[in-house]
Amino acid sequence: MRRCIQLAKLGAGNVAPNPMVGAVLVYNNRIIGEGYHEKYGQAHAEVNCIDNVSVADTDLISKSILYVSLEPCAHFGKTPPCVDLILKLGIEHVVIGCSDSFEKVNGAGIQKLIDVGVKVELDVLRDECMILNKRFFTYHQKKRPYLILKWAQSNDGFIAGDNGMPLQISNEYTNKLSHKWRAEQASILVGTKTIINDNPNLTTRYWFGKSPVRVIIDSDLELMTTANVFNNHADTIIINNKKNKQTGNILFYKIDFKENVLEGIIKCLYNNNIVSCIIEGGAKTLQSFIDAGAWDEARIITNTSLNIQNGIKSPILRNALLRNQIDIFSDRINFLQNNELL
Repeated sequence: MRRCIQLAKLGAGNVAPNPMVGAVLVYNNRIIGEGYHEKYGQAHAEVNCIDNVSVADTDLISKSILYVSLEPCAHFGKTPPCVDLILKLGIEHVVIGCSDSFEKVNGAGIQKLIDVGVKVELDVLRDECMILNKRFFTYHQKKRPYLILKWAQSNDGFIAGDNGMPLQISNEYTNKLSHKWRAEQASILVGTKTIINDNPNLTTRYWFGKSPVRVIIDSDLELMTTANVFNNHADTIIINNKKNKQTGNILFYKIDFKENVLEGIIKCLYNNNIVSCIIEGGAKTLQSFIDAGAWDEARIITNTSLNIQNGIKSPILRNALLRNQIDIFSDRINFLQNNELL
């Protein structure tokens, strides 16, 4: 099962809104096939696992144990049901990491296997398998994307210079890690001022992998179309209070800014099948999510050797539980969870 989880992680950033899944086929304690869900719309982990079996071992498939990190699907989606493949091949023993809460699965795959006499073992390394797909489960159980806050700050707690002037806070190695984080999420969100002050691309240019959907809060559509986020390097959603319109890779999505704005933003993401979002700024946008308790994780980069004395103060995080801390030269990265959601 640990190998299933290792394999599943290879699909990070490429399978959303589907979950990451790994599968391993074992005969007499020997792995004869393994695979993972590589890309949304393509073959699931179980199919790739079976296809990985050599011709010499084909006759062993029905006599083997199939390990899979998530309950096999029992419905037709982009691909046929994986349960049907398992039954067709005559596999009689399946070990499952955790069940799938998606309404079209939700135990149906497990039950179909049990009904025809397949031996099913469930909840092997369940917690690890649940954490693996925390984005997927949050999306389907809570009807919202998994929300990650991220910012870089000086040692004395500033996120930007005077008048919002951008600062080079983190080092080149931390920047690459930040872009890896982007590649693992379905979307990235910033406010209008971040676009005006920094003119970011919001892509994964320092890391390989697909760039997330760019989500920009621009209530009055005041941004110039020459801003980098209006290029064709990634799909983009402009959340505003004026119009709904699709123009090329740009979706203008209208919400009511007189009502609960965060609720409108989160609903926009959910309605567009976005299972996760990394929120990168600016300070006001980040603080609004914090104040509403609308976050799951926070990743805070502090340059311990940089003090600027004046500027825009960093957001104030509340109800945060420190889960991990790493140092990359002078950059200290704290990984925190929302304690209220635990």
